[in-house]
Amino acid sequence: MNNSEFDIIKKYFTFDHNRDDVMLAGGDDCAIVTAPPGKQLLVTIDTLIEGVHFPKNTTAEDIAYKSIMVNLSDLAAMGATPAWLTLAITLPDVNESWLQAFSTQVEAILSEFNICLIGGDTTKGPLSITIQAMGLSDKDEIMRRDCAEVGDKIFVTGEIGDAAIGLNAVLNDISDDALQPCIDRLNRPEARVTFGEELSAFSKCAIDISDGLVSDLGHIISASHCGADIDLSDMPLSSSAIDYFNHYSKGKVDWSMVLTQGDDYELCFTVNEKNQQAVEALAGKHQLKVSCIGEITSSEAMSFYENGKKVEFSHTGFTHF
Repeated sequence: MNNSEFDIIKKYFTFDHNRDDVMLAGGDDCAIVTAPPGKQLLVTIDTLIEGVHFPKNTTAEDIAYKSIMVNLSDLAAMGATPAWLTLAITLPDVNESWLQAFSTQVEAILSEFNICLIGGDTTKGPLSITIQAMGLSDKDEIMRRDCAEVGDKIFVTGEIGDAAIGLNAVLNDISDDALQPCIDRLNRPEARVTFGEELSAFSKCAIDISDGLVSDLGHIISASHCGADIDLSDMPLSSSAIDYFNHYSKGKVDWSMVLTQGDDYELCFTVNEKNQQAVEALAGKHQLKVSCIGEITSSEAMSFYENGKKVEFSHTGFTHF
């Protein structure tokens, strides 16, 4: 194979899957898509860099999976249905087996969610992946960070902290089969796309947990000009996380690790009391665990409590700078 960027795109990033709303997916300076009448277009973008967002020994399949899922998680947090992606990839060299594995995983996810890859770019340099994801939503059913209301209950999907534990295991070369589920959560977060699409009928406010619950809930508090009381005894921890703290931390949960290191890609959302039962039924329909961890208050401050005692955090979450 010739190693030009156009050859790489043609061989590894040109897929048969298409959508009726894609007029032109590639081969020109821009893609052309058509948004259906009455829908709004939601756009998000994330860059993942080797050694920052994924360890250097991460497989091509896991990198592809995570790169797309973190973007779909953003769409899920606003209740959008994914439609199109662009992909910009920077490669240190042309490794055909790596590219084939990466490409195969990308194609599988596009097919699963009925998404079309409509463009991108390929360059040489340190390994990094940039995905732009675009989705569609009804105008009146978009969840936003600035729509929490005093008295709303605060929920999270799934379990919190596994990815942080998985990263600690990888970086410190902890060989323990019991921690494999945490490593899997680090490498393969599951965007709550279908749940988010339907959740928007019952919730006005949500965010995905990427930088840590403390930081991301803080964005809701800031945007909505409100406060929050969180009971750590209601925080959902996996059996693997509990085993980790029992074995490596004498049974004491390291809440800073769980709540500030990020990479959970679960949804944190608020629900008024009249919709709480409907949300719990929706979670049951999707076989998804949801946990009520606290309540929105008028204090304009976040407070975390464990056994009635206030817990403070020296830092709130992951930052790049």
